[in-house]
Amino acid sequence: MGIVGWIIIGAAAGWIASLVTGNDKRMGTGKNILAGVIGGVIGGFFMNLIGGYGITGFNFWSLLVATLGAIILLSVVNAIRRRD
Repeated sequence: MGIVGWIIIGAAAGWIASLVTGNDKRMGTGKNILAGVIGGVIGGFFMNLIGGYGITGFNFWSLLVATLGAIILLSVVNAIRRRD
């Protein structure tokens, strides 16, 4: 999957994750994309740890893994912000 595919999957995953975690109002498009791309890395890492497939291409499974990773990332960020 090329860089354009990563950006598209990342944008969708970041947007979905921001809606789930309640960050949609605070985050702009750029941060949503960044959260999705980083979430894809996190999700792929964890999936590979447990023996599953991570990001496999431009498909629903990759979007799901990236979204779950972005939700984890945004949940951690929210927990840190609340603690301050």
